[in-house]
Order: sequence, then structure tokens, then C-alpha cells
Amino acid sequence: MKTNRIISLTVALATALITTAAFAHEGVDHKGGASAVPKTYPLKTCVVSDEKLGEHGKAVKVSHDGTDVYLCCKDCVKDFNKDPDKFTTMVKKADTKK
Repeated sequence: MKTNRIISLTVALATALITTAAFAHEGVDHKGGASAVPKTYPLKTCVVSDEKLGEHGKAVKVSHDGTDVYLCCKDCVKDFNKDPDKFTTMVKKADTKK
């Protein structure tokens, strides 16, 4: 009886840890991880590819000099990193037009 209780508690704890680890990485990731685009973000398309954000799954968030930029996919991160000032300027300009 005591063994069954220990096994049940161990399984419950393991399940809780696995679930927590699986969902801990969702949301914002400043290194190019998947993210939901906030409603306040001024653009609907990727500044790199001009494709609709969210079209390839969750958008990818990158940051440069305090400006968050959302890209349509991880493939665009490499191009963003080639000229981040250009792309953050595009976001800033769009934000001032809002």
C-alpha cells in the first residue's frame, strides 16, 4: 500500500515537471524563439520577407537596441542579423505612423 502511494506521487511529480518544462519555453525568446505578436505591434508583415506574420506558425521575436521586431519565421533571423538597424528602423517608423 505504501509503495503504491510512493509510485503515484513520483509519477505525479514527474508529470508536473515535464509539463512545466514543455511550456516554459513558449512566448518571448530574445534569441529568435517562437512568440505571439502583441496587438500593439505596428506591423502585420515580416520586415525581412514581407510575408504575413503568423503565416508560418508563431512569429519569431528578435530584439535590437531595445526594439522588438517580429519575423515570420526562424529563417528570417539570419537576414535580420545582417542589418538589424535597417529592420528596427522600419518598425520604429511604422510605430510613429500609428
